[in-house]
Amino acid sequence: MKIGPFSIYIGLSALAHIVVVVLLSVSMAMTPKPKPQVKPQGQPIQAVTIDQSKIDEQVKRIRDDKEKKRVAEQKRIDELERKLREVENKRRAEQSRLKKLESERKRKEQEKRAADKAATEAKKKQKLEADKARKAEAERKKKEAERKAAEKAAAEAKKKREKEEAERRRVEEERKRKEQQAREQAELERLMQQELEAENQQIGQQRQAQILSEIDKYTALIKATIQRNWLVDSAMVGKQCQLTIRLARDGFVTSVDNGVGDPVVCASARNAVLKAGTLPMSADPEVNQKMREIRLTVEPNL
Repeated sequence: MKIGPFSIYIGLSALAHIVVVVLLSVSMAMTPKPKPQVKPQGQPIQAVTIDQSKIDEQVKRIRDDKEKKRVAEQKRIDELERKLREVENKRRAEQSRLKKLESERKRKEQEKRAADKAATEAKKKQKLEADKARKAEAERKKKEAERKAAEKAAAEAKKKREKEEAERRRVEEERKRKEQQAREQAELERLMQQELEAENQQIGQQRQAQILSEIDKYTALIKATIQRNWLVDSAMVGKQCQLTIRLARDGFVTSVDNGVGDPVVCASARNAVLKAGTLPMSADPEVNQKMREIRLTVEPNL
């Protein structure tokens, strides 16, 4: 973990305070405390003869001892203060050094940022110039390709026009030739059609008469079949019904409506048709097709 200059400064300041506290504690511990004088109780005071010279000598010795201790303590305190000044000087020197290092670090960091920015700008400029050069080259190639393509397109267009003109002339000649052939063919077909229409008209009239005759024949047969299967009574006299009947190819009754007319006659006639089940049917395809759905007006034969 990186230790910042302010962390070191705080550590040195704390160390200096600790040293001061230790010096004060030691000084107080080494200072002699006066002993209280205890007066003996219950003892009689005796008169003692004291040698003043001995007392003075004793007092001097005590004073000398105190002075030595004071001088020693003062030296010790001076030494501690000297060491404290050294620590403070070192702290200040370290703080100054750290400030210089921090200033140098910031300066180098700024220089690095400036260098990085300059390098980035240079790289960006180089890239822009390279992109510009590539675009210019691409544009030149594009214009060159467009020019060649235009020249090729012009040549091909000219060739195509010449080919189309030749084809147009050929088509025009072919059209005129075919128109002449068509006119000749149309005239021939017109003459043949006139002959065919005249012939078909004659045949058609004959065929139509034949078909109508065949339809009338099978219509009569169907009515006769219905009459054979029809249950009638005297109440139906003079009444009739129109039925719509659908038949299959073989004459099988596929459906029959409820009829239009007298309800009783219609219901009875419808039952007769269903009872018959299959009605007479022509084998002629045209007649057969026309009789797939027939409308008959029936009335009972009494």
